[in-house]
Amino acid sequence: MKFGVIVFPGANCDRDIAYVLQDVLQQRVRMVWHEDSDLSDIDVVVVPGGFSYGDYLRCGAIAQFSPAMRATAEHASQGKLVMGICNGFQVLTEMGLLPGALVRNRDLHFVCDRTSMTVERTNLPWTQGYAKGQIITLPIAHGEGCYYAEPDAIKALEDNDQVIFRYSDRSGSHGSATNPNGSINHIAGICNRAGNVLGMMPHPERAADPVLGNTDGLALFEGLLKSALVAV
Repeated sequence: MKFGVIVFPGANCDRDIAYVLQDVLQQRVRMVWHEDSDLSDIDVVVVPGGFSYGDYLRCGAIAQFSPAMRATAEHASQGKLVMGICNGFQVLTEMGLLPGALVRNRDLHFVCDRTSMTVERTNLPWTQGYAKGQIITLPIAHGEGCYYAEPDAIKALEDNDQVIFRYSDRSGSHGSATNPNGSINHIAGICNRAGNVLGMMPHPERAADPVLGNTDGLALFEGLLKSALVAV
């Protein structure tokens, strides 16, 4: 499996992703400059966290127009896998590859912490390494991570089982105190209807190496590799 990690001016998590994929999981990775429009050799596109184009206008608003992201949209339309983390999630919503938007956190503060969440769905390549209802802990770092969508869109997400991760406490309960940014329905990550596009605010790549003391994010990447082996 070959991964393409999009690199924007202002990105600061692209090398974190590349490290996990190359050094921890021994996978092929190509760093894709934002002006590159050729993704023909890529199986999975990762849109990383950071501050693409300095987050001017609003998070992800400029990045959506880059040649690399136009190519990513075509990649997704072919049923290929696309993953957006943090700023990458914001970019995917700006493009319309995922519904809704990420807005200012409930308390208007940047949040940098570790948070618990429940895995809501496990029949996708992204989450097949987890158990349904499993509680994992991942780092978060964002100022605009509050997931918002109109009521009809939220209902569609829930009805179509598109909520993949939901903020919770360690017992799996959902409340205001365990929702770090005020996201509607405690949403931490969603997919499109086809399930090939995933967006999430928490950072699995920051919890994927034993040296960090937490490997809860590693199963996400291992699930992708397992799906590739099954396909072969």
